[in-house]
Amino acid sequence: MKRYWLLFSQSVTLLLAAWFVVGTLRPQWLERSASPAVVPVLQSAAPATTTAASSYRSAAQAATPAVVSISTSKAPARNPYANDPWFRFFYGEQAESQPQTGLGSGVIVSPSGYLLTNHHVIEDADEIEVQLSDGRKAAARVIGTDPETDLAVLKIDLDQLPVITLGDSGQLAVGDVVLAIGNPFGVGQTVTSGIVSALGRNQLGINTFENFIQTDAAINPGNSGGALVDAQGRLMGINTAIYSRSGGSMGIGFAIPTSIARSVMEAILRDGKVTRGWIGVEPQELTPELAAYFDTELREGVMITGVLQNGPAAQAGLRPGDVIVDIAGQPVRNVAGLLAAVAALPPGQPARLEVVRRNARQQLQVVPAQRRAAVPAQR
Repeated sequence: MKRYWLLFSQSVTLLLAAWFVVGTLRPQWLERSASPAVVPVLQSAAPATTTAASSYRSAAQAATPAVVSISTSKAPARNPYANDPWFRFFYGEQAESQPQTGLGSGVIVSPSGYLLTNHHVIEDADEIEVQLSDGRKAAARVIGTDPETDLAVLKIDLDQLPVITLGDSGQLAVGDVVLAIGNPFGVGQTVTSGIVSALGRNQLGINTFENFIQTDAAINPGNSGGALVDAQGRLMGINTAIYSRSGGSMGIGFAIPTSIARSVMEAILRDGKVTRGWIGVEPQELTPELAAYFDTELREGVMITGVLQNGPAAQAGLRPGDVIVDIAGQPVRNVAGLLAAVAALPPGQPARLEVVRRNARQQLQVVPAQRRAAVPAQR
């Protein structure tokens, strides 16, 4: 019995030694004999679908072809004494001044070749050249401008033009994602992103009529006249100005809403200019102090502190101390709203004013005159 046990022990020892050697030097031999295991099948990963939260490529691809670069040039002013022999004797032959050049952006809004840009981009320019994102270039002519909103309409003669989709800027809300597209510093077409920081910005001293969209999307010199679009690539505004101490973006930029740009463009295409109403009043925001002084319980509206003698408002019976609360069915809540509502009135056509005088509402009929264009603010 002892002999058999010794033989068994030696056999097991030899088998274990052989298994160890094979497992160390040829482990694949053991795997072949093992029972088949479930092996996962590896497949090529499908391209990840980017969402609006991670990428705005679809908005950029939809809008960028319609955003153009605008180059302007202006002939230099000739020195009036250049031909004077005594001037040449003392100052010598002075080299001719170089033409003044400028850079900006624009947005194609019609297959017929109409573009929107800023008035200050093409102001006093002798030549205007537009370059598309596909490399095509064309000379542009000015159809009309509106310095009071800093807008201009240009036209180019090219075929198969990309056109941007006009959005409803009235649907924008603070916090919405927006993209600014333009040609900053002349480096080429650039897309920057941000959010709507504020709406209805006014009293900035930039334009006569101000109702700006404020954004933190990087806007720099050269972006003027470019597009501010939403996450679907729809035009929400025309970039026009920045707040800056250095000349570069500091996170505060302003755009003219599409609602204003559309009405200005339609007026220019229809009449060649923008015609606005005027009634001759001096308005002021209705503050608690003014309300107490004039003994009114109103908290919304515009206080009239002055009325031009023999002006449309005076002829309609408007007096200092009246509070305008409605013009032609449009509620008036602040001075900017009053200016916009009056400007929208057709000159020569009677319009209804609703005013509050000594806490009593009255209806007045005013016949607005045509507003004279104001001198645009210096930038």
